[in-house]
Formats: sequence, structure tokens, C-alpha cells
Amino acid sequence: MATMVDPPNGIQAPGKHYFMMWQSVFELDTKYVPIKPIGRGAYGIVCSSTNTENNEKVAIKKINNAFDNPVDALRTLRELKLLRQLHHENVIGLKDIMMPVNKRSFRDVYLVYELMDTDLHQIIKSSQTLSNDHCQYFLFQLLRGVKYLHSANVLHRDLKPGNLLINANCDLKICDFGMARTTGRKDQIMTEYVVTRWYRAPELLLSCDTYGFGIDVWSVGCIFAELLGRRPIFPGTECLNQLKLIVDVLGTMSDADLSFVDNPKARKYIKSLSYSPAIPLSTLYPNAPPLAIDLLQKMLVFDPSKRISVTEALDHPYMSLLFDPSANPPAPCPIDLNLEEELGEGMIRELMWREMLCFHPEVSSSAN
Repeated sequence: MATMVDPPNGIQAPGKHYFMMWQSVFELDTKYVPIKPIGRGAYGIVCSSTNTENNEKVAIKKINNAFDNPVDALRTLRELKLLRQLHHENVIGLKDIMMPVNKRSFRDVYLVYELMDTDLHQIIKSSQTLSNDHCQYFLFQLLRGVKYLHSANVLHRDLKPGNLLINANCDLKICDFGMARTTGRKDQIMTEYVVTRWYRAPELLLSCDTYGFGIDVWSVGCIFAELLGRRPIFPGTECLNQLKLIVDVLGTMSDADLSFVDNPKARKYIKSLSYSPAIPLSTLYPNAPPLAIDLLQKMLVFDPSKRISVTEALDHPYMSLLFDPSANPPAPCPIDLNLEEELGEGMIRELMWREMLCFHPEVSSSAN
């Protein structure tokens, strides 16, 4: 639970109060009263809170020492910039970024999101029964959110069950945009690509120089399969094993299937694998409706150029009764993140401050 404490340095900052949760002091705007800690990850601690101005329940994520690691700092900045511009009912809403007391010396960042009840990973591993209607509705919302992202020129690049938040009404919202990029940049180097391996598309596993929206479609296919089977379809232990598991299910690839692979070593490895016939997905998921299997088959296509697009997936007969294009407008304009990968701490701090000001127009840009 949250315990009110004295400020760490003994000085009470105006408009702030302090709470201890999971051995970490939260410096919150006084309008936010924490309820309890609800999650802890590599990028901070999350607590549920009440906004006393409107009695709304929210989730507050504290990112500790946000500038200690330049990669993590850039990841946080990327998420702030993107979520400020993304507005869709299947994308998590960023409601506020708290203004720190001092512009030049703040270490922690506090993000205020919509509060959700759980995530898809927790639901899949639970004993709760998942009907075809559940699977269909979760997939529909995921595709809808991804279609909106792609219309905004955004690749999520880290779609997995743990990044899909769910509430009691089965509403789904995509979160965690730290790995997201906008398309059309030539410097999308793969070396920093640390996305969860199990959901990683073949073109990424094979270190292809170029990739596109198809990488998110592959991840959606892996998530859909996990919904149907209640376990990951390709739980690889490392990169080469991941590729082998994919080929074991999809079958040995023809030369035509490998035409997109521009890395000679990668192509050689795939061709060195012993012959494997494709396993019909209907045998892996015997209880799934034929239309679900047909759509899954079109998502889990090795060659990205032959993989179904998000728009085509929503038009598929398995989805078409749920999808109404007129009720799903695209993003108003493409987003350009335009962030250099080598930004220094001072510039990242300044850019974060500017993002915070967007939520607090009452604060002077020259404050602190």
C-alpha cells in the first residue's frame, strides 16, 4: 500500500506530496492520491491513483533516474512524443506528465495513463475460459489499434501479450511505445533491436536491411495463435532456434520464399535446415473456427511481401462483421519522430521538458 512520507531532502516542494511504495518515494502532484502499487518492470514502478479533481482512476508510472542510461532515456522521450500525438480507443492514453520541481536537475519522470485492469499475458496464462468471441474481439481491437498506428506512419515493433492492456469490459489498448519508430528513415539499424524474440518477424531474425509494417502483422499473428492455443507458438531460446521453430511449423522455404533475404549468411542458414513439411495450423488449433485458421495462416507468412496487411486482415471474413471502416478513421496526419539516436542528456532533458509543457500550458517555458 501507499504510505505518506516526508520529502527525501526535508524540503516540501510547492504543489507536491510524497508517498513510499515498494521502497521508492513518489513525488506526486497533490491532486493525485495513490491507491496501491500495481506493477514493476525494467522501466519503473506503476501505481493506481485517484485524480481528486475529477475522481478519475489513473495509472502513474515512475521512471527512476530517467537519464542514467542514454538508450532508456531516449526510449522514454520517444514514448512521450508519440503518445502525445496518438489518440485512439485501442491505444493507451497518456493523460499527464507531471512537471518536475527543477527543470535542470530532475532525475525521475512521472507519466499518468488511463488505468486498466490487467494485460493479455495475464489473461492467457490464467484459467479463465476464452471463447471464440473473446479471441475474435481481442484480435479485432488489436488490429484496429495497429491499423491506426500504421496510418500515422508508426511501427510499434514490440507487440506482445504483455503490451496489450485489458479492462473488465474486455477493452484492449496497446501500450509501451519505447521501441516504436516512424517509417521512411534510412538509419533504422537493427543492432539495438531488443524486441521480445518470440514475436519477432523472420525479416528481423534474418537481419534484413529493410523492413516495414509487416513486422507488426507477424507479431499480431503470433499473439492470435497464443490466444487460440494458450501458449506461445514460437517460444525460441535464441535467434537461430527461433527461426528453426518457425520453419518447423511453416515448412521448408522455397527459393522464392527467401528472395527477400539480403543477408547471405542468413539465407545459407535457412537453406541448411533439414527438410520440414508444413504443419497444418488446424491440427495445432483443432478447436479454432476455419475462418480463424485461414486468417492466422495469412498473417504467419514467412515472406513479408506475401503477408496480409492490417487493412486486409480487418476485411477478412473472420473480422468483417466487427469492422466498420467508416467508424475507424485513420490518424489525421503521419507522425515524424525525427529523433537522433545519439542525443546527449542535456538535449533529451530539454525535449522531455517541452513534452511536459504540452500538458501544462500554465507553466512558463523558461521556468526553472
